[in-house]
Amino acid sequence: MTSDATGAPEEFDVFAAKNRMYGVGVVRDPLPRMHELRAECPLHQGSISGLFGTVGPDNSFVSDDDQVTLFGYEPIEATFRDPETWSNSNVAVTMGAVIGRTILQMDPPEHPRYRLLIQGAFTKKEMDRWEDDFVRDIVRTAVERIAPLGRGDLSADFAFHYPITVIARACGLPIDDIDAFYEQATLLTNLLAPADVRLRAAAELGAIVQGLIDERRARPANDLISVLCAAEFKHPDDPSHHRLTDDEIVAFVRLLVPAGAQTTYRSLTNLLFALLTHPDQLEAVRADRSLLPQAIEEGLRWEPPLLTLPRVATHDTELVGTPIPQDMIVNLCLHSGNHDPARWDDPDAFDIFRPPQGHLSFGTGPHICLGIHFARMELRVALEELLDRLPNLRLDPAADDVHIAGLTARTAMSLPCLWDATDVG
Repeated sequence: MTSDATGAPEEFDVFAAKNRMYGVGVVRDPLPRMHELRAECPLHQGSISGLFGTVGPDNSFVSDDDQVTLFGYEPIEATFRDPETWSNSNVAVTMGAVIGRTILQMDPPEHPRYRLLIQGAFTKKEMDRWEDDFVRDIVRTAVERIAPLGRGDLSADFAFHYPITVIARACGLPIDDIDAFYEQATLLTNLLAPADVRLRAAAELGAIVQGLIDERRARPANDLISVLCAAEFKHPDDPSHHRLTDDEIVAFVRLLVPAGAQTTYRSLTNLLFALLTHPDQLEAVRADRSLLPQAIEEGLRWEPPLLTLPRVATHDTELVGTPIPQDMIVNLCLHSGNHDPARWDDPDAFDIFRPPQGHLSFGTGPHICLGIHFARMELRVALEELLDRLPNLRLDPAADDVHIAGLTARTAMSLPCLWDATDVG
C-alpha cells in the first residue's frame, strides 16, 4: 500500500472520511428528530450520534452510557454560562494528543488569563486590518478566476479553498502547495484517520509553525504569529508578566488552521444555500448590502457548521431536574437550541427579516468563540465579492438534489450555480 505526501494511504480521502464521520451522507435533515426529542424532554441519555443510531466523533471515544444530550435553548445557554459546573476539559480526550494543550480545554482561572493573551489578535479592529491587507484580495482573486466561466460549484470551487488560504496568509504559513497543506491540517481533527498519520501531520505542521516562531521572535512581522509572540498579560495581583510559550503558540495554530478553515467553509456553504434557495431574500441583500449582517446571523442560526459542543460535569449536580454524576459528558445541541420554538417563531424557516435575537452557533459565556469577528468578516467579504462579481447569481436549475447534509457538522457539499459571465481581464 503506497502513501501520499501526508503519510496517509493513497486511497484514504481525508476530506471524505471527515465528512462521513460528521454524518454527511448518513443524515440529511436532523430537525424532525430533534424536535421530537426536545418535545419529549430537553435532556436525553446518549450522544447526538447515538440518538440517531450512528457512530460519530461524539461517541467514538466515549460510550453513550457516559453522556447525555441537551436540546432546549434556555438550559443550553445556562450551561454555557456556568464553567464552574460544566468544564470544557474533555476536549483533550479526542484532540489533545495531536493538537496540544489549547484554550478549548481550559477552565477558570487559567482560561480567562490565556484568553486575554490571545484575544488581542482577533479584535474587530485587527480583523478590519486583515480585510484591508489581504482578505479581500484573496476573495477577489478567487472570484475573478471563476467569473468568466458563467457557471461553477461555489462549494467546491470557492468556499472549500478560500478560508484556508486566509488563515495561512494571516499566520505567515507557506502556501505554495495549499492543497497539501489543507489536507495535512484536516488530518489533525479527523478521528477516522490512522493515529500514526494524525501524529505525523501534527509533528510536521508543528515544525513549520516553530520555524515561523523562531523567525518572528528574532524579526517581528505584521502577522498573527508575531502578535502571539509579543502578547503579554499582567494581572493586578501578580507583578510578573505572562507570555505565550512556543508550545502554546504551536498548539493554538494547530487548532486554528483546521478549525477556522472548516467551520468557515461549512458556514459559507450553508449561508449561500439559504440565500440561493430563497431568491427573494438574496435579491433583497443584493439591493441593500446593509442587510448582510442580519443575513449572516440568520444563516448561522438556521444551519450552524457544528451541531453540538461538549461539556463535562465537574461534580455531582443536576440538569433540568435530572441528576448528573461527576465526569458525565453533556452535549449541548446548538442546532436544536437554535430551532427551539420557545425562542423563535417558525424556527425552521430561513428569514433574514426576523427580529434579531442571540443564537448559539458561536457558543456563549466565557468560551464564546474567540474568532467571532474573524468569521463574520470572512462571511461578509465573501458575500460582497460574490454579489459584486457574479451578476445574476442563481442556483443551476438543472442541478439535481442540492442540499445541506450532516449530523455533528453540516455542509452544502455542492452548490452548482449560474451567473452572467464577466470578463475581469
